[in-house]
Amino acid sequence: MTCTILVGGQWGDEGKGKCITYFCTQDKPEIIARAGVGPNAGHSVEFNGEKYGLRLTPSGFFNKEARLLIGAGVLVNPEVFEHELEYLSKYAVEGRTFMDANCAIITEKHTKQDKDSAYLSKKIGTTGSGCGPANADRINRTIDYAKDVPELEKYITDVPSEINKAIDEGKDVFIEGSQGFGLSLYYGTYPYVTSKDTCASTAAADVGVGPTKVDEVIVIFKSYITRVGEGPFPTEISPEEAEKMGIEEYGVVTGRKRRVGLFDKDFAKRSCMINGATQIALTCIDRLYPECAKVNKYEDLSQEARDYIEDIEESVGVPITIISTGPDLADTIDLRNEKLN
Repeated sequence: MTCTILVGGQWGDEGKGKCITYFCTQDKPEIIARAGVGPNAGHSVEFNGEKYGLRLTPSGFFNKEARLLIGAGVLVNPEVFEHELEYLSKYAVEGRTFMDANCAIITEKHTKQDKDSAYLSKKIGTTGSGCGPANADRINRTIDYAKDVPELEKYITDVPSEINKAIDEGKDVFIEGSQGFGLSLYYGTYPYVTSKDTCASTAAADVGVGPTKVDEVIVIFKSYITRVGEGPFPTEISPEEAEKMGIEEYGVVTGRKRRVGLFDKDFAKRSCMINGATQIALTCIDRLYPECAKVNKYEDLSQEARDYIEDIEESVGVPITIISTGPDLADTIDLRNEKLN
């Protein structure tokens, strides 16, 4: 039995979708639960050459045996939820995707407030998905919950009871966070942050799991850093430098071009400390070292790439157990047996 939480260690866009899909197809957990803020965060996943962009459905949906749950801490936009049920119909997500009765509901009023606010949309650089205004209404106790929406009745379950029962029965549970540590309302670069905490402890609370039941916390880092929207970025490089490195990325939800920076070891160390990381997953090593693309054995990485990885591991003090060398699931080096046993 293992209860695992996976969260982003930077400002989002670390490659959570790919890594979550890898873990959930490789380890086949019985429950995959979505934590995090809501549909303001997109996860990109690629499986057998098909690409998907998700905003609410757990990224491990490829595992057709898993039950897919959305925790009470997650804001739900019913239109996004229903779109994704249809969008992913070939994977039979209907009938195994459920949300907690206490998920708060985003309405058109919230998205309009988000987009119409010059402070949120321009100064802070929010996604316009309505999450901030919805969380404000939640705090003011004026928002509707999923249990108040008749159309959602058949998708409601008691998420904490399901997850804790599964853990007590010795089943595997995987909890996926969204966004990244640097966007935490508590520990991020305030005010250029999201509307709640994004750390592993909050991900556990989002789905109703107590800290004593969590076995592993995996923090994902990209081999370089990207950030969408405004806010401090100490290691940022110019667009021209990024272009020379062959790095050009766009946000899943907004389509905005991502700012690019070099890996920040001090930031990563703090991220691991506050998240309580037991493992690191490092993605996009192939973007820095193109010769490493699609490599799936550690010894086949270039010496330069291995030196880079080992320097991060030594500096941060947490084992790097997963290395992603490309977008497909096969483009993965899994060192868990060597590093954790």
